[in-house]
Amino acid sequence: MIPFSRADRVSALIQEVLSDLLKKNIHDPRLATATVTRVKMSRDLKLARIYFSIYGGGSKPEAAALGFESARGFIKRSLARRLGLRYMPDLIFFYDDSFDYSFHIEQLLKKIATDNGPDNQSD
Repeated sequence: MIPFSRADRVSALIQEVLSDLLKKNIHDPRLATATVTRVKMSRDLKLARIYFSIYGGGSKPEAAALGFESARGFIKRSLARRLGLRYMPDLIFFYDDSFDYSFHIEQLLKKIATDNGPDNQSD
């Protein structure tokens, strides 16, 4: 069994608390469909890279990034209160496009499957 580093434990805790904040306390319409997908901490715990995704077509990633930037102070204060860390890391928000990419690949595979259906078999 591999022990988890402190950075891994803090990043999991930040992701959990931030997801809860998004659901209950942040009422910005730009962040209504935003979901935190991953948090990566630096080894010295001074920087948190927060990756988010947008579900549905309601808002754009750029608008959500601006929403996170405008809520950064509130998020940082709320995380500091709940986490009780000696030093609160700086927060940087990134759009996680892996879900968009996987959706694109899925659409391509479906197109290939319909193009090569039972009626269109090549020998």
